[in-house]
Amino acid sequence: MFEHLKGMLVHYEELMAGLSDPAVTGDQSRFCSMMKEQAELKPLVEAYLAYRKAERDEEEAKLLLETEREEELRTLAKEELADTRERREKLEQRIRFLLLPKDPNDEKNIVLEIRAGAGGDEAALFAAELFRMYQHYADAHHWSVDIDSLSENGIGGFKEVIATISGKGAYSRLKYESGVHRVQRVPETESGGRIHTSTASVAVMPEAEEVDVKLDMKDIRIDVMRASGNGGQCVNTTDSAVRLTHYPTGIVIYSQTEKSQLQNKEKAFRLLRSKLYGMELLRKQEEEAETRRSQIGTGDRSEKIRTYNFPQGRVTEHRIKLTLYKIDQILNGELDEILDALIAADQAEKLSHME
Repeated sequence: MFEHLKGMLVHYEELMAGLSDPAVTGDQSRFCSMMKEQAELKPLVEAYLAYRKAERDEEEAKLLLETEREEELRTLAKEELADTRERREKLEQRIRFLLLPKDPNDEKNIVLEIRAGAGGDEAALFAAELFRMYQHYADAHHWSVDIDSLSENGIGGFKEVIATISGKGAYSRLKYESGVHRVQRVPETESGGRIHTSTASVAVMPEAEEVDVKLDMKDIRIDVMRASGNGGQCVNTTDSAVRLTHYPTGIVIYSQTEKSQLQNKEKAFRLLRSKLYGMELLRKQEEEAETRRSQIGTGDRSEKIRTYNFPQGRVTEHRIKLTLYKIDQILNGELDEILDALIAADQAEKLSHME
């Protein structure tokens, strides 16, 4: 690892020298590329230089302890040795973290799917609450939320909702949300006061671009039809809705939220690419799981990941055994405490395999 870091430091110094070279500054594309690489390497370089200084300080403290005879100075040397050793160990851990492979999808927008599961109308109401939870979280991070498809149950619940959340780092924060979310509470229609359990499944997929997924048009059937439901004067008067059927996978995408057929067609193809990309990511994760089972799932939609218990006011994240007694705040979008804990656990798991 440290041999690699020495080479990286040499490369970083070459980059810094190159950025002041007129031949580089005069080439905008090359200059921007080198600036980006320099910015990506800087945290690792700074951590490595701080680690080397901590090593030198530790050696000096050891030498002082070996040669000093005065008790007061020996005590100071012991304290200095303990401090520098702790600093060095923390810096080594940070370097290992910075060397972890980056998820290439982390900066992408996401396609969020929420479907009501077991529990009928109560499950649909819970699915709507989950969607609003993610809306609040997105608003707090200044991300945009666009509903791509929505099926309601007539009493405020969502049978299914598909939305695109756009913003820097959306996937890096929300990719751990895929799975089955469970709610335990007394429904308003329950006269006996019994607690019911309902579920909703959440899928978070990185938004795919054309370069990520190549579609063969022979595999796709395109149907156009009149939009249905609430939508203004154009509904049921023009064939603006689009349905795509992908024969190899059986995936069906329906888009009617835009006014024009072209816009709905573009949206449907974007959603289809994201679905196929998500399926490919899940396949790769399952292959990796055959050799290493990660503690933190980011793809298995059948995995029960979280319980929202209203009578006790608690939310339990089962993958990391975290329980928080702040259900109202969490459903209002205050998810960072859970997400930070999930990310930390995932990083710790990956670091353990670097040892």
